[in-house]
Amino acid sequence: MWCRWFETQPDESQPFDVVAVGAHPDDVEIACGATLAKLSRDGYRVGIVDLTDGEPTPHSDGPHVRLEEAEAAAEKLGVAVRIILDLPNRRLFDTFEARVELAKVFRRLRPRIVIGFGDKTPMASPDHWQAMQITDAAVFYSRLTKWDDTFDGLAVHSVSAQLYFQVAFEPSLAHSYPGQFTVDVSRTLDVKLEAIRCYRTQFPPAKAYVFDRVRAAAELAGAAAGFGAGESFVTPRPLGVSDLVRTVLPA
Repeated sequence: MWCRWFETQPDESQPFDVVAVGAHPDDVEIACGATLAKLSRDGYRVGIVDLTDGEPTPHSDGPHVRLEEAEAAAEKLGVAVRIILDLPNRRLFDTFEARVELAKVFRRLRPRIVIGFGDKTPMASPDHWQAMQITDAAVFYSRLTKWDDTFDGLAVHSVSAQLYFQVAFEPSLAHSYPGQFTVDVSRTLDVKLEAIRCYRTQFPPAKAYVFDRVRAAAELAGAAAGFGAGESFVTPRPLGVSDLVRTVLPA
């Protein structure tokens, strides 16, 4: 099993603050690209993991094209590293081997927060649902001791928090989980759209309407929270606050 690393900020000595996991290059951009761009601008160490390279795909001449698109998108977002695992597109399944490969990445990057898919995506790729299950398991596997041979001797790592995103076109996940919040991405929505546009093979001129839909979804999410644009996330556990006023009335 191999992986491809794209490093825009090559210092790997420090743990990552946030790692977002998608099934294919462009999943993370569509779901939470503006949040990742905001985090990167704010000085957090952010990474992306794609479980597959997304190939074959109808309008691409080969994996090298999709990899170039993914690298360009990562640079737009300003993330520190992008990793593409060699799991099979269109045949992605929640297997032990897939769980271990992703858990190895978590042990290496040591993220405090992991973000990934939170549900099925009807009428879209079934790989998304499999990616959710793989990510859930990998978060758990990452912290298990007495399994050194399986994880190539990599030190155990406990992820502090796990969040779920949703693809912009899918129904809200809010009813399924005990916690929800929206990130103000008013200043990075255009960066997200630029990153998505890097995927020319996925979004040719005939699919230009996708960008209007992504913008509209962000503006709708933002309006509900009092922002110009937003990206919403859900949590598998209730959110706790220590300062009610700062939380309810942020600066």
